[in-house]
Amino acid sequence: MNLPNKLTIARVCMIPVFVVLALIPDFWAQACAAAVFAVASFTDYLDGHIARKQGIVTNFGKFMDPIADKLLVMSAFVVLVGQGRMPSWACIIVLGREFVISGFRLVAADAGRVIAAGPLGKIKTVTQMAAVLLLLLLSPVTGEPLLGNAGKVVADVVMYISTFFSLISCVDYIARNRDCLKEN
Repeated sequence: MNLPNKLTIARVCMIPVFVVLALIPDFWAQACAAAVFAVASFTDYLDGHIARKQGIVTNFGKFMDPIADKLLVMSAFVVLVGQGRMPSWACIIVLGREFVISGFRLVAADAGRVIAAGPLGKIKTVTQMAAVLLLLLLSPVTGEPLLGNAGKVVADVVMYISTFFSLISCVDYIARNRDCLKEN
């Protein structure tokens, strides 16, 4: 097994550690959850970079990498909704986008097409990861926000921006690839 695939597996293994820490309301646990999430997020960048640079893109990696990414971010968003730090409607938009794009990719794959992520999808991913980190650190489960109300506002704004990019990247993705939906 190559290094990028090992990094993907490591990311999946970090998810339960992240969730357990994120469910503990104490700030130390939230900070540790943020650190685990940051490391896991970095492996997302690193595994793709190494695989492309070394030319070791595998079917396992093409299959597992996006699943690992979705599991990581969606686990975080579900925890944040459960703790009241993120509105459920924002999580539903993000989840819905992932279902739509996954279904779209299945249709494209059936037609023999592989559709790479676009720039808006990459922005969506970065803003989602930033939103999770900021919500964990600046919008605590209990007690006063780390930087006061300003910190909570910053975290919320980044979360809303990530929700916006989830929606816009979905529309862009479908618009750019709508020919996949045409009947033959």
